[in-house]
Amino acid sequence: MTEIARRLLIQGRVQGVGYRYWTLNLARRWSVRGWVRNRHDGSVEILCIGKPKAVESFIEQCQIGPTSARVTEVVTFPALDDGATGFVSRETV
Repeated sequence: MTEIARRLLIQGRVQGVGYRYWTLNLARRWSVRGWVRNRHDGSVEILCIGKPKAVESFIEQCQIGPTSARVTEVVTFPALDDGATGFVSRETV
């Protein structure tokens, strides 16, 4: 089955609440590849790659986030597969 890639920008109270670490576990659960990183504007950016159903389920969960987060908006963009072999946390940009 063909994989898809999506880039997400997560807004709200999503830094300092364990969102990146929560995302690492979520990606393993859904067998999604890619990365997550904080942005200097207070948002979180994610690249997720995987089977369409897994990516869509992953995105749905990202709209909720961990218990201490308050997600106000998730903007989703089509993306290209960057060849990631796992899912990692990257440096803040």
